[in-house]
Amino acid sequence: MPRRKFAWEKLSDEQLLGQRLSSLRVAVEGTWLQDCLGTLHEELEERGIRLRPHAWISSEWFSPANVPGIAIPFYLAHPRLMKLEKKMMLDVEGGTWSQCMAILRHEAGHALQHGYQLQRRRRWQQLFGPSSKHYPRYYRPNPASRNYVQHLRLWYAQSHPDEDFAETFAVWLRPRSNWRTRYAGWPALKKLEYVDELMGEIAGKRPLVVNRERVDPLHTLSQTLAEHYRKKQAFYAFSPPKTYDRDLSRLFSADIKHVRSPPAAVFIRRHRARIRQLVAQWTGENQLTLDAVLDDMISRCRELNLRAVGPEHRLVTNFTILLTAKTMHALFGPSRRKWIAL
Repeated sequence: MPRRKFAWEKLSDEQLLGQRLSSLRVAVEGTWLQDCLGTLHEELEERGIRLRPHAWISSEWFSPANVPGIAIPFYLAHPRLMKLEKKMMLDVEGGTWSQCMAILRHEAGHALQHGYQLQRRRRWQQLFGPSSKHYPRYYRPNPASRNYVQHLRLWYAQSHPDEDFAETFAVWLRPRSNWRTRYAGWPALKKLEYVDELMGEIAGKRPLVVNRERVDPLHTLSQTLAEHYRKKQAFYAFSPPKTYDRDLSRLFSADIKHVRSPPAAVFIRRHRARIRQLVAQWTGENQLTLDAVLDDMISRCRELNLRAVGPEHRLVTNFTILLTAKTMHALFGPSRRKWIAL
């Protein structure tokens, strides 16, 4: 199907940021998202689940309480918007087929919980906890815990009972996930076995809730893209601690005999994008937060007049290790604020 044309496609980033979300008028239909949603429905059909979550475009990913459906962020509905998202957030959450399907399976878990009111079951509450538990803005996970499955980044299953179920369902639903082997010996296996049993029980049954409401659809959102991104960036704001000097001085050199070597600040800037992506991938930290740390490191390298001495590939490896170590210390150290719930 030919892609629909929009007047705002040709606007500069600055002009596009001045547009209101409601003026974008993008939809799931006619985009690659429709194929993703179709694949999700096929996976549910193969498991005998009658519920087909409806989807609509909004500002972010979510599945509203008591609505068995899925809101998808606007930027995924058009390549121009994905490009802007990448510039503003340094990442596009759900921007590839595999990432989008991973999030859709997670949100489908919420939709099934809402549609079949699964949280009311005693066994569900025993395994996952009460759905009525206060939803935290921040949480601090234990990466070593085997009580939870690992699906989305930041050990998201540990943030709330509803997220624990959604993550467990997503692992169960994913084709060829081989969850029985993958989680053998983990306490989390009991949750997966319960989901397997529960889905067999509701297979072929009509959902209790068939509400087709669309919460916060895009056409009702009056904020501009600039306002949207200011709020989103502030959510991930992080003031990095001034504890880099000793480590940076060990990695780079301030010795006057290396004055002809390239400045360490230039070295970091040249490799920052790739290193930032790698550290984000392995730590789960948001790239925008890592970028703030890198900015601070670059500033400190300038002030200390450090130089990048030695083979470049070795420096890249060592600096990546340093940033990873500092990131993990910041995430789990006593001074770090609790984790942000996605």
